[in-house]
Amino acid sequence: MLDASLRELPDATPGGRLAENIMHFARVLRRAGLPIGPGQVLEALRAVAAVGLDNREDFYWTLHAVFVNRRDQRELFDQAFHIFWRNPDILGRMMSLMLPEMGAMQDNAPKGEEMSRRLAEALNPSNNKAKEQLEDEEITLDATLTWSANEVLAKKDFEKMSSEEIRAAVAAIQRMRLPAMEVKTRRYRASLTGSRVDMRRTLRAALRGGQGYIPLMKREKRVRRPPLVILCDISGSMERYSRMLLHFLHAVTNDRDRVFTFLFGTRLTNVTRYLRYKDVDEALARCGDAVNDWSGGTRIGHSLHEFNQYWSRRVLTQGAVVLMISDGLDRDEAAGLTIEMERLHKSCRRLIWLNPLLRFEGFQPKSVGIRAILPHVDEFRTIHNLESMKELVAALSLDAPRRQGGMRMFKDEAA
Repeated sequence: MLDASLRELPDATPGGRLAENIMHFARVLRRAGLPIGPGQVLEALRAVAAVGLDNREDFYWTLHAVFVNRRDQRELFDQAFHIFWRNPDILGRMMSLMLPEMGAMQDNAPKGEEMSRRLAEALNPSNNKAKEQLEDEEITLDATLTWSANEVLAKKDFEKMSSEEIRAAVAAIQRMRLPAMEVKTRRYRASLTGSRVDMRRTLRAALRGGQGYIPLMKREKRVRRPPLVILCDISGSMERYSRMLLHFLHAVTNDRDRVFTFLFGTRLTNVTRYLRYKDVDEALARCGDAVNDWSGGTRIGHSLHEFNQYWSRRVLTQGAVVLMISDGLDRDEAAGLTIEMERLHKSCRRLIWLNPLLRFEGFQPKSVGIRAILPHVDEFRTIHNLESMKELVAALSLDAPRRQGGMRMFKDEAA
């Protein structure tokens, strides 16, 4: 099949290396994390044979149509394409090119962009192994009993993780389990050690028994896990954290009942039923198909208005806990955001804001959107690594009291 696809390529010669270059490019993308198999490589060869090599832009979009299935893969593919096929005259001499050399790739990255660490490792795996061996040797010579790879991984920012570290982090996220946070409801149930006397059951027991004494039947309040509602920002500024956060949301959704997840950028999308798929890859793929505003702008006020108007009465029941995951950068300059945040805060039991920007030591609430959100949250936390996720899991197990606004809390902690 490969030989047949090679013969279909434009001006193919017996010594041509175009098919090998395309296969090598596919291997680079696969090592960088894109799900590419042999079938897609064959489809790419057939597509290039059909489109031709007369135009570089046509060649780019031909490979893009075959290898990219989700919006979060576009940036990685674009960077890999411009680095791998770095010669501007490559289309005129492609049939005579040798396999691209892996040296000096960083210098050929597009201007204004930093090469992704995953892409750098995929382009030059031999150097990565050598670096890992050097790091291991240094650790062996300089080792102390307190060194731990798990501890380093837990504190590492998702944005700076390599492909191997991302796979290890995803596996750790899938093992996370939320402790049972139970709150008392207004309903009662029978209990032997309850503090209240159940008069109805007491009278029934007295009539049935016919004895000389009346047994006291007791009751206590029912306990139940409150619903968990998650509002996650998937705009361009949150793109580097979106995939890891979706893995976390998938783990949470499959760990307990009454979990409702909404994604928002310029509009609101309910992805609760998609995250209930047991296979995480299938769940994320369906989420990608359902969301049309991935990696775009952010309209927090508009999205919260849509949630408060159409969804709050359905999901914010029985003292729901709300997790809002966003960096607070709003395209509409916080139009209507204060009103919608106040309504959301009054409708839930507890509102926790998770902001990746809080990881910076010099963080200050200078953005208009951040200043509009802060007064209406009960807790303000960072979410940028595994350690912050574990701290969030521990915080959700406690029925913490509501605070008097996040802005005052932030000022007190800063002082």
